[in-house]
Amino acid sequence: MESIPSDIVLHEKTRAFLERNHTLFIGGEWLEPRSNRYFGTENPANGKELAQVALADEADVDLAVAAARKAFRQTWREEITPAMRSDLLYQLALLMERDRQVLMELETLENGKPLENAAYDVDSAISHFKYYAGWPTKFEGSGIPVDNQHMVYTRREPLGVVGLIVPWNFPLMIAVWKLAPALAAGNCCVLKPAEQTSLTALYLAELIKESGFPDGVYNVVTGPGFPTGEALTSHHGVDKISFTGSTPVGKEIMKTAAASNLKDVSLELGGKSANVIFADADMSKLSESLTWSSFYNTGQECTLGSRIFVHKSRYEEVVDMLSKGAGALKIGDGFHDSDLGPMISRQQQERVLNYIEQGIKQGGELIFDSKVSVPDEGYFMTPKVFVGVGDEQVLNREEIFGPVVTISSFEDNAEVLERANASEYALAAGVWTRDISLAHRFASELEAGTVWINGYDRFNAAVPFGGFKQSGIGKEMGRSAMHLYTREKAIWVAL
Repeated sequence: MESIPSDIVLHEKTRAFLERNHTLFIGGEWLEPRSNRYFGTENPANGKELAQVALADEADVDLAVAAARKAFRQTWREEITPAMRSDLLYQLALLMERDRQVLMELETLENGKPLENAAYDVDSAISHFKYYAGWPTKFEGSGIPVDNQHMVYTRREPLGVVGLIVPWNFPLMIAVWKLAPALAAGNCCVLKPAEQTSLTALYLAELIKESGFPDGVYNVVTGPGFPTGEALTSHHGVDKISFTGSTPVGKEIMKTAAASNLKDVSLELGGKSANVIFADADMSKLSESLTWSSFYNTGQECTLGSRIFVHKSRYEEVVDMLSKGAGALKIGDGFHDSDLGPMISRQQQERVLNYIEQGIKQGGELIFDSKVSVPDEGYFMTPKVFVGVGDEQVLNREEIFGPVVTISSFEDNAEVLERANASEYALAAGVWTRDISLAHRFASELEAGTVWINGYDRFNAAVPFGGFKQSGIGKEMGRSAMHLYTREKAIWVAL
């Protein structure tokens, strides 16, 4: 395969999977798309085609939803007990551990990220399945004492068929953030991965089948937002859509969901996170985090601290720290000891370059642009640091989704709080201070779904994650995610 350099040694399962025909996984079977149409997915490290993947249209989505509905009514809900669901989820986690290297390699090949980062994603996905394997037997209702003539109780029930639409930046991990609680709650799923990164979702189908899940519980329809995504979000047989991606697309999904069958919707959308560094910040801890919290995954992460606010007394120190850290990052193919891989596509690379051009035109000063060498092929980009950018300018207002950050100084706490909150996004934020009272007060007033104090970008399957404002609706992970995939029913019994 031309898309894989000859010096890269892949697991035999990875090579075998890449060489096969990538069809749709529906009702426990691999099916050709009804239209017989396919599209190419490429290796962003060299821009060459990696595989041909089936393009699902409305007819294919209909078939997948019907398979999920049949499984929900006839098998998953009626024959599989909560304890059996737990066993299946844990068995799946064990199979993922067995094929960890394969999942890592597929993620690196189609996303471009370094293999070490892909390992973190795969391990996170495994830990999520293990965590949610404990949930099916933990659901409890409540009794409500209303009077002496009635017994009233509540119960939580699965929604039915849920559509899961996931992005390309963390394709396996975010798919599992949705899939694990949805299955634990007793739903059947139709997953649409991003068209740029479909392979791990398809490989996961092999493991789900091997785990013993009933046919139709997990279905994969591959393709772009139109026709595949639109067919799923507008389908009257889908009870819920869970989407992670851009805010504009999330808004369109809400419209489509409302116009169809008023299906439930949860959204994890864009971010423009503030990373606030006070005068008394522990610089040794900050130095361990600042570069990665700015440029991890080549800036293609919605939680990254792309707006850095530094007290004026530490401003020059932090600018120097970030410039040195960014300059030391190695950029290259994910299989060759690199820190940052490529952008996902030429389109994304050009989008980020356009933002940089706009930022300069609006008066932003590009004070650091890494001079490290990058490969001639692929969609690589060096980290960039801007200063002198106003809060209303494009670099501080819009989600760039690339290795670009801004640094601004501040003098007092009220000023920086107002500036940190002056965004339509409210996904995450960071606070750096030794003053524990200040840390808690400031965190409570920040408009962000997650606030990290003296650290950044920490996640755990048990901790809810999601944003406010235009960063989304609903919380992934933890108990909160189980509520996303269930509905509460009240039952009155006359005595």
